[in-house]
Amino acid sequence: MNSLKYMLLPVLIFVMAACGNGDTADKSGEAAEDVVEGTITVSAAASLVDALEEVSELFNEKYPDVQVDFNFGGSGALMQQILQGAPADLFFSANESHFEEVVDEGYIDEENTVDLLRNEIVLVVPEDSSTVTSFDDLENAESIGIGNPESVPAGEYSMEAFENMNILEELESKFIFATDVRQVLNYVETENVDAGVVYHTDALTSDGIEVVDTAPEDSHSPVVYPLGTLNGTDNPKAQRAFYEFVQSEEAGEVFNDYGFIIE
Repeated sequence: MNSLKYMLLPVLIFVMAACGNGDTADKSGEAAEDVVEGTITVSAAASLVDALEEVSELFNEKYPDVQVDFNFGGSGALMQQILQGAPADLFFSANESHFEEVVDEGYIDEENTVDLLRNEIVLVVPEDSSTVTSFDDLENAESIGIGNPESVPAGEYSMEAFENMNILEELESKFIFATDVRQVLNYVETENVDAGVVYHTDALTSDGIEVVDTAPEDSHSPVVYPLGTLNGTDNPKAQRAFYEFVQSEEAGEVFNDYGFIIE
């Protein structure tokens, strides 16, 4: 009887060890599935630079193994890059029509989109300047900086506002076009133009300019910022994690601090 017990003991130990290894493997497998890592590229409107960089820092506190690379620029230019095959995992546009074109072309599925933020269009002038005090006396300016309406949503909104205010025709010869709103802001800060039209959020980032007027809401299309995840990403977990984090309450507080309105 004792000899049988000793014969069965090694078998029992082997079985228990095998079961233990299986549990470890399962747990390791589960842990591996939960790991979020890799590099993602976010193509985003230039007006989001400061807010998104801060949001990204908070995101990395939660997901330290994800590298977020940003490609900032005019939304129209970013749209063209995506349609021409430039790598991107998320598109954060300052213009609905540019965003919708990317969706219509099949690069983003409608269910993976959200209208996240709103903004305002404002008129800014160099600090201590008295040449222009509102949209009503903008004809006093010799030069006006606006984003190129072909590729910069802020420029497109500006043109809409000028037209609806019935001042477009008298101002057209004064326009100095810029590649994005940050360049418009720089033109005003350096006094290379007498006035410029930018987003409210961009104006808040500068100490060298003054906001003298806000375009009426009904003078232009709503300034909406849609966000979406592109199809065919190499890092779906990291992509989804960032997409969801940007919509979180924590990220929302950052956007509010920079003057954005949460949809």
